[in-house]
Amino acid sequence: MDRRNNGIGRRGVLFAAGGAIALTALAQPTQAGTITRTVSAGPGECGKRADLAEQAVVARHVRTLWGLPQRQLGALVWPASLAEQSFGRWCYWWQAHLLDCAVDAAYRAGTAERVERVVSLARGIRTRNLTGWTNRYYDDMAWLVLALERADRLLGIRFGDAVDDLSAALLDGWNPDVGALPWRSGDDYYNTPAIGPAGIAMARLGELARAGQLAEFLHTRLRDADSGLIIDGVHEPGGRTNRTVHTYCQGVSIGLETELALRTGDSIHRRRAAELVGATGAGLTDNGVIIAASGDDSGLFMGILARYLAETALASGSTTAADIVHASARAAWEHRAEVDGLPLFGADWTRAVTVPEYPGTFLQPTDSSAASSANLSRDLSVQLSGWMLLEADYRLTAAGR
Repeated sequence: MDRRNNGIGRRGVLFAAGGAIALTALAQPTQAGTITRTVSAGPGECGKRADLAEQAVVARHVRTLWGLPQRQLGALVWPASLAEQSFGRWCYWWQAHLLDCAVDAAYRAGTAERVERVVSLARGIRTRNLTGWTNRYYDDMAWLVLALERADRLLGIRFGDAVDDLSAALLDGWNPDVGALPWRSGDDYYNTPAIGPAGIAMARLGELARAGQLAEFLHTRLRDADSGLIIDGVHEPGGRTNRTVHTYCQGVSIGLETELALRTGDSIHRRRAAELVGATGAGLTDNGVIIAASGDDSGLFMGILARYLAETALASGSTTAADIVHASARAAWEHRAEVDGLPLFGADWTRAVTVPEYPGTFLQPTDSSAASSANLSRDLSVQLSGWMLLEADYRLTAAGR
């Protein structure tokens, strides 16, 4: 669901207005640069490709928040206007995935700059959220606690009580009558995009019983018996389902079963993860490549699936999961465009990104149909998926998978 246009209160308006004034004085609108499909051969080594994907997102999207030191966020589109760089409009869960990708890069090749970026992005999220680390959306909070827990575990970077505050909020959202937590506070919709990442977070934070209940809910209530895939969600009470199938719903379900297999040793979770990988390969790939998204929120769906396919390949040795990640990474890289030597990924990794008729120009926001036809996206979400994919490809290759 696209929540990029969240409203903010009067205090938030004042902050955003002040930030916009500061940016007007300090910054210029970002420029498109020269977009070309005559791409360089590029590095063959997957770590260097991940480097370039990181550099592209940082150069085009990452900006200082409201002129504050050690506070950064990702502009939701590129090129970004001054208004877009003021972060009056933002998206909590996109920023959580930007932070998670920054953790990937810092863990892959730790530098002072990368560590500082992790710190600045986390502080940027906390500052822009205005009211603390939490909000009313359980999926948002689950994504952020996953990124912060990884920053602590992999990099030794801890942000006070952030993980405790977020995990407590997730546990407070539990509905014992349903055996799960809803999409957001006070809602009757229990969906995979909230239950999956919340379950992974609970497993990693020691709440194995609750994580197991969430895995059981996904398997028994939201698994399509014909395809073996996990559907979007169900309304309770009433049982009315949304049977839409998304790639990232498979990713988080695979990730949850994999975490439980590792932490409980119960073979049922390993078997369920393997079955989901097989169903995903059969139903949600095109010649072995993860199928396309569009943009907005769905731009992140492919990368999330790739992340958790890599996790299960590393944990279980699944060659099917590894093969999907590697094939998707090759396709995304081969079909990219370049802007000033840095990659620009499409929302469809199986098709080449088509450049505008006049080099150096970029499709305007109103040209959505033309942008889709050209496989050309301004969205941070789409570029994060490409970066996330290449980091996953690197982790598998480095492990000899």
